[in-house]
Parts: sequence; structure tokens; C-alpha cells
Amino acid sequence: MKRFYFEKEKLSSEEFYVPLHKRASVRDVVSIGFGLFVVTYLVIFFLISITNSFIKDPMKVDIQHMFMPPSIEHIFGTDFLGRDIFSRIVKGTEAFFLPGILSIAISTTFGLLFGVISGYYSKTISSIIFYFLNIIDSIPRFILILIVIVIFNPSIYLIMLFVGVTSIPKVSSYIKSKVDTLKKQRFIEACRALGLSERSIIFKHIIWISSRSVLIIRATLGMGETILIETSLSYLGIGVQEPIPSWGNMVAMGKDFFFQGKIWLSTMPALVILITIMGLYLLGDGLNSIFNERVSR
Repeated sequence: MKRFYFEKEKLSSEEFYVPLHKRASVRDVVSIGFGLFVVTYLVIFFLISITNSFIKDPMKVDIQHMFMPPSIEHIFGTDFLGRDIFSRIVKGTEAFFLPGILSIAISTTFGLLFGVISGYYSKTISSIIFYFLNIIDSIPRFILILIVIVIFNPSIYLIMLFVGVTSIPKVSSYIKSKVDTLKKQRFIEACRALGLSERSIIFKHIIWISSRSVLIIRATLGMGETILIETSLSYLGIGVQEPIPSWGNMVAMGKDFFFQGKIWLSTMPALVILITIMGLYLLGDGLNSIFNERVSR
């Protein structure tokens, strides 16, 4: 009997922390693995692009090698000017990578700030903050972006800054709901009883320890949204313009040759867009599942 109670006590103490491999299902592992693969090649592509370390020049026009199908020499084929499609896809990451990080930084920073303030302090402050955030959130974002582009003709960085601002309400809502739950927990009362300052409780126990998972998930989803918006704008001809490559304008230029049998011109960049966005969303979904499982335990 003593051995039985000893084992039960040991088990209950180990439940305080559950290792990642025990929390994650096969689906979560596959989702996160695929997402990390996508993040890895995005970073590699961007580094190749900014250091100009291309095997084949993405801007070089070669009339003698127009419309070449995928091969060992050109793994994604060449376009209507003989330019290597794979190299242009790699170069195209510049169109959204840094602008996307800018957008994510704005949405997570201000979303965290407003979410913590509205969730931790009085309902009056929360009502005032979310009154203005709900006004921003009520306007269809893509239509608003199109209006701004038509009126001001801004650069991609200004567009993504605007995307970041319009994403603040969503992040704030996530953080507020998280803080609303956390501030009622006993460990917050224990922190106050131990004499910890409000600043320490907010920054260490609420933001750093308990809310960073939400920010990581929102960052992955935010990058997916950024890529979708940038490629959509470029496809419509109001984003990045030729000859500078963007995944969106590559699909737009290639579609004119699709029914001529040159399907790789548009399908290759389109597949990369699909795989990238899907990978980022799966990464966010997998991380969300694991973090929620940890909380439930």
C-alpha cells in the first residue's frame, strides 16, 4: 500500500510540467514540422536574395531560353523573357519579408500593450480602448487598403504598416481574453501577497511567462496574412511591379500563357504561395494546440 501511494504522489508531481513530446499529437508534430520547414526556406531565400548569392541571375533576360519547362538546369523552368523562375521566386521574398516583419512588430507590440491595459485594469479603460479598436476592426481591411493605395500610392512598407495597424484589434482581443483569465488565478494573488510590484506581475508573469505563446502564434499567422495581402496586391497590379519579382506578379504574368501549355509560369509561384501560407497557418495551429493542451493540464 505504501508503494501505491508513493507512486501516485510521484505521478501527481510530474504532472506540473509535461514535456513537449508528450503534449504533442502526431498531427501537431507534422503541422509544426511542416511549418518550421516553410520558415526555414523563407529565411534562406531572403538571405540569398539580400546577399545576391544566386546561382542564376533572376533579372537576366535570355531570349534563347524562353519558355523552357522545368529541368535540371532550370528546376522551375524559365519565363517569357528566359529568366529563371526559381531564382525569381527566391528574389520575390524581398517583397514581403521585411515589410511583413514590420507589420507583425506593429500589431504585436500595440496589440499587447492595449490588450494588457484593457484586460488588467478597470472596465472603463477597457471600454474606451476597445471602442476605438472596434471602429478600426469594423472596416473591411482589404477594401480600406485598396482605397489608401489609390489615394496615396504608398510604398510596400507603408502598406504593411497600415496592415499592422489594422491587425491591432485582433491581437488586443486575444491578449485581453488571456489577461482576463490570468488575473483571476491564484498565483497572481500569491505574487501580490509576496510583495511583487504590479510592473513585475504584468511584465514577468503575465506577458513573458503566460502570454508569449499567444504572441508567437499571432506572429506566424500574421506573416501568412502579410504574404496573402502582398501577393494579392501584386497580382492585381497595384503592388510590386515588373521587372522586380513578386510571387503575385509572377502568377499574373504567367496566367496569360497558361492555356498555351506554359503552365509552369503561373503554377510554380502559385504553388509556392499555397505551400508557404498553408505551412505558416499549420505552424500556428500546431503551436496553439500544444499550448492549449499545456494549459488544460
